[in-house]
Amino acid sequence: MRHIFAKRLPVAILFFTAITTQAQNSNKENSPYSRFGIGELRNSNNVMLKGMGSISSAYASPVNVNTANPASYASLILTSFEAAGEGNRRTVKAANDKYQTGMATLSYMHVGIPMGKYAGMALGLRPVSRVYYKLNDTTNVDSFGKAIKGYTGDGSLNQGFIGFAGKYGGLSLGFNFGYIFGTIEHISTLDPYDESSKVLGAGFLKRTEIGGINWDAGAMYDDKLTDKLSIRGGVTMSASQSLKANRSEHWIAYRNVQDTILSQGTSGKIILPTNYSAGIQLYSGSKWVAGINYAGASWSQYRYLGSTDSLAAATYKLSAGAEYTPDINAMRKYFQRVTYRLGGYYGTDPVMLRGTQLNYYAVTAGLSLPFKKNVARIHTSFEFGSRGTLTNGLLRENFVRFGLGLSFNDKWFIKRKYE
Repeated sequence: MRHIFAKRLPVAILFFTAITTQAQNSNKENSPYSRFGIGELRNSNNVMLKGMGSISSAYASPVNVNTANPASYASLILTSFEAAGEGNRRTVKAANDKYQTGMATLSYMHVGIPMGKYAGMALGLRPVSRVYYKLNDTTNVDSFGKAIKGYTGDGSLNQGFIGFAGKYGGLSLGFNFGYIFGTIEHISTLDPYDESSKVLGAGFLKRTEIGGINWDAGAMYDDKLTDKLSIRGGVTMSASQSLKANRSEHWIAYRNVQDTILSQGTSGKIILPTNYSAGIQLYSGSKWVAGINYAGASWSQYRYLGSTDSLAAATYKLSAGAEYTPDINAMRKYFQRVTYRLGGYYGTDPVMLRGTQLNYYAVTAGLSLPFKKNVARIHTSFEFGSRGTLTNGLLRENFVRFGLGLSFNDKWFIKRKYE
C-alpha cells in the first residue's frame, strides 16, 4: 500500500496553517459567561461526533479517533492523522440590546495508531476551555463621580495527551494521560467619564498561569444481536483532580502615564470537578449508527485557590444522534460513499447567576466527504443552538458553529513482503 500520509500531509499542513493564520486575527469571541470558572468549556470531540450530537461514550471506529473514550483506541485498524478547525458566530442578547461576535481557530490535532489486533494508542493536542470577554458599564462612584467600569478577560486552557487501550473479547478498556496548561487573565478598570477630569484611573489585573497532570479512563462492551445488527455500550470517568496555579496581581493607577502601585503573587491549586458519561449505540457494520449519550459533572468540587465561583453544584448533558452511509464500497457512485449525520443535545451549564442556572441546546448535522478512492476524508459539522436566558436580567447567546476537519489513514509498523 502506498503511503497516503507522505502524499497528503503537505496539503494538510498548508490547510491548517491557513486556518491558524486566520484564527490569530479573529479568535476573540466576546462571551461574558466565559468570566466564570475556568472559562467556557470547549467541545474537544472530533468533527464527526459533533455532527451527530457528540454521542461519544460508545462510539468506536476502525479509521477515526474518539478521544472522548480512550477505550475506542483498541478498535483502530489503520493509523489515523486527524486535525480540525472551527468557527463560531453568536448573537448575544440582553433585555434592550444585542451584539454579534465570532471567531475562527484551530480545534485539535491527534494521531491514532493500532498496536496489533487487540490494542491501540493515540496522542495529540485538544482544547479544554477559552476565556474572552470585554464589557463596559457607566456608574456613579463615591469620591470619584461618574465613571466607566471596564471588565476584560483573555486566555485558554489546552491539553496535550497520550492514551492506550486494549481489548479482550467484546470488552475494551483504555485511559488518557495528559498535561493541562494555559494562562487566564482578568482585568477590571475604573476611568472617569469625563476625559478632562483630573481624577486618576485605576486598574486591577489578575493573571493566572495554570498547569498540571490530568487523566481520564473509559470502557466499552460490544456484542452482536443478529448477523447485521450490533450493540455497543460505553462509560467514561475523570475523577476530581488538581492543577497548579500561580496568580500574580497588580494594582495600577494612571492618567497619561501608568504607575504600578502594588504587585503580589499567590500560589495554590485549581480543583476540577469529577466528570462521567455513559452511552449506548446500535449499529449495522459501516452502514449506520444511532445512539444516545448522558454526561455529568460535579461542579460543587471546583475551587480556585481555595475560593468558589458563581457555579452550579452539578451539570448534565443529554445527546442523541445518528450517521448513515449508503454504500461505503460504491467506488463509482460518490454520494453513496458520503456519510450523513444528524443529532442534537440539551444540557445545563456550570454558570449560575442570580439564582438561575444557565442551560443550552442545539441541533447538529454533518457530512464526511470521501477523498478520491481511499479512506481519507473531509469532515464538516454544523450546530445551531442557544445558551443562557433573558430571565432575571441575564444574557442569551444564539450561536452557529461550524467545524471543518481532515483525516488521513495509512498502515504503519507492518512488515513488508517482497517476491
